[in-house]
Amino acid sequence: MKEKKLFGKLNIIDFLVIVLLVVVVAFVGYKLVNRGSGSGGESSRIGIKYTVKCEEIDERVYDEALKYIPSQVMSNGELCSVNIVGVEKEPHYVMTADGQWVEEYGKVDLVFSLEGTVANTAVITSEVGSQEIRVGKSDHIVKSEFIEVTGGVITSVEWDIPE
Repeated sequence: MKEKKLFGKLNIIDFLVIVLLVVVVAFVGYKLVNRGSGSGGESSRIGIKYTVKCEEIDERVYDEALKYIPSQVMSNGELCSVNIVGVEKEPHYVMTADGQWVEEYGKVDLVFSLEGTVANTAVITSEVGSQEIRVGKSDHIVKSEFIEVTGGVITSVEWDIPE
């Protein structure tokens, strides 16, 4: 039995496989080019401002961190659309055996101010890199190319939600 040939060299099955491959490659290319726009609300962004308090930090970290502020936040090796715009130090207090609060020498509490933009989705699941931003969230890492302070607690969040 003789197979049907298309254009003299390709049979119909080979032609259909080639067409299917071209369609798949075109679809993947389209998705890669348009992945930041359109569905899922990824194309629109809203402003966010939040503070993170990191307690019992070596006082020298504050002096060094000041050199690198403002600084762009980094997560998973990539820069994010949020910046560390300020840091303030507060004395760190500990309770003594007799119940008195005393300042701990060489330790401070750092309060970082951060602001930028996050994806505007139907439900605000504000994420900066791989970290979710919610008041009270603990174990937050304030990280840039030059600064990394762990164990922070998010103490305030403001969203610039369009009405």
